[in-house]
Amino acid sequence: MKNIRYNIIFKPEPKGGFTAVVPSLPGCVSYGKNLVEAKKMILDAIMGYLASLKKHGEEVPTDEESFFTSVEVVKAGHHG
Repeated sequence: MKNIRYNIIFKPEPKGGFTAVVPSLPGCVSYGKNLVEAKKMILDAIMGYLASLKKHGEEVPTDEESFFTSVEVVKAGHHG
């Protein structure tokens, strides 16, 4: 089986640690007290998610062609 690529977003939490989200896999979310742990936890979550998809005969989405960028948007009502 070939490797599958996924984009992961790590969001720092106000009380510490990071929430990890996989946009291509709705509901695939995990948490770690640091980035290393968050990455390990989300990898476990992805493996479980993929096993569930396979078990139910559903298509496995990937991020092979996807990429992330970011943009800055002026806040509504703010005139510079």
